[in-house]
Amino acid sequence: MRDITGEKTALRSDLLAARARLTPDERTAAGRLLRDTVLTLPEAEMAGTVAAYVSVGSEPATQSLLFALWKRGTYVLVPRLLPDRDLDWASYEGPDSLRPGPYGLLEPTEPARGPEAIRSADLVIVPALAVSSTGVRLGRGGGSYDRALTRVASSILTIAPVYDTELVASLPAEPHDLPVRAVVTPSGGLVRFAGATT
Repeated sequence: MRDITGEKTALRSDLLAARARLTPDERTAAGRLLRDTVLTLPEAEMAGTVAAYVSVGSEPATQSLLFALWKRGTYVLVPRLLPDRDLDWASYEGPDSLRPGPYGLLEPTEPARGPEAIRSADLVIVPALAVSSTGVRLGRGGGSYDRALTRVASSILTIAPVYDTELVASLPAEPHDLPVRAVVTPSGGLVRFAGATT
């Protein structure tokens, strides 16, 4: 019998090791290209509210994207991890509105708006370690974003920013794994997946 959990664990280890080998300059350059691609999307230009995340460590950088969205008047929601690993959401009000949270995360200091707040987003940007050519997303294994994505309407674009090598042909998936509707990479830009409703 196939051990999907074991496959995912091994993949996560390999992907995190590859990210750790990236230089700070490579990460910064990737983050800039990802930011510029997302900012020019029609969904981002028209969005009143964007739900996104604050990158940490070797993740593709999102801080400049959050700042740019906020500066142009978009209402930006960022997550706060709850004890049950679900995600609460609060507004991003610039870099000074973040504080250290659990597991090395940066979390919003603004008042919590509840796990259902993501329903108001016109665009949702979620983290991933890799994404398959059909939109299957490999996260870190906590299930937080799979739970959050169940609250996002099928008409809303969900995007995972990843490095170029992390858009792969296939990934192991379980029934609770919710696909994203697009991926954005530094070199390839935005790729929408078949079946996406936007």
